[in-house]
Amino acid sequence: MSAKAFITGITGMVGSHLLDFLLENTEWEIHGLIRWRSPIDNISHHVKKINSKNRIHLHYGDITDYLSLVPIFKSRSFDYVFHLAAQSYPKTSFDSPSSTYETNVLGTENVLKCCKEYSPNSTIHNCSSSEVFGRVPKHLVPITEDTPFHPASPYAISKCSADLIGRFYAEAYNLRVLTTRMFTHTGPRRGDVFMESTFAKQIALIEADYLEPIVKTGNLESIRTIADVRDAVRAYYLLVTNDSIPSGSVFNIGGSHTCTVREILEKLISISKNKDISHEIDPDRIRPIDADLQIPDIKKFKSMTNWEPEISFEKTMFDLLDYWRGRVRKFGNCFLQR
Repeated sequence: MSAKAFITGITGMVGSHLLDFLLENTEWEIHGLIRWRSPIDNISHHVKKINSKNRIHLHYGDITDYLSLVPIFKSRSFDYVFHLAAQSYPKTSFDSPSSTYETNVLGTENVLKCCKEYSPNSTIHNCSSSEVFGRVPKHLVPITEDTPFHPASPYAISKCSADLIGRFYAEAYNLRVLTTRMFTHTGPRRGDVFMESTFAKQIALIEADYLEPIVKTGNLESIRTIADVRDAVRAYYLLVTNDSIPSGSVFNIGGSHTCTVREILEKLISISKNKDISHEIDPDRIRPIDADLQIPDIKKFKSMTNWEPEISFEKTMFDLLDYWRGRVRKFGNCFLQR
């Protein structure tokens, strides 16, 4: 009998790429949680399988509503649970902190509580974030798993809590919870509230003559280590299928290309069809506090899984820009400039 996997946030960037990966590389039966209002654009290429319930089963619910999760967990036992659903936009969390806390803290508690009650033998991937480290002093870079938390946004605070909830359930209830702190990961389907994706979207709109050739930016001097989302989901698969990893383990995961946000913008402009694009700071895009030095030490994860990032920074940026070109071709000027 094939394994059963459950993915919260299956319609998001990471969840949809994880679905793609599992369909191609396993025989697993895949269940996904969607809210009634969730757009399914990111998984629409699987609609035939979804409608025929061919390996893909979608369930309506919300991680903030425990009672909506109970029937999903009660009617079947999952071998693997990937908890990816979150309010994942740091800038948005400054405007909506309470909603961020409810989704990311209460939501994680609800998912793990259901695992405890109905799938106690499952392997659970608790998706935390590199944002928990926040503002890291230079002498603590590269960032290890033991680097102290210093969250720089309500989002990061919520992820600190979710991170600790995962450890609590592993220690208190003997659940097999494995937590990842993934550093910046991007690629096709990346939400346009993230810096590199809004750059790509604006460039695609400029190429189509919907915008003047000026990209609006926030802080360009922050340093990021970039991974491709397709490498990220492969890492998550290697994590949960490695039985030698102790329950309660926490891992930093990230790519191999470190650069400033300015260099990311310059790379996207360099591969644009329009060579006359400039940029300017938009004060509304500046965070009150920025996690500005995000460079991970990933030796621990690599030693346990033999994972290595395979997709180059150049390919990731090209595929991201090409994704937005396709969106603009399909929908025209139907996007807010955010």
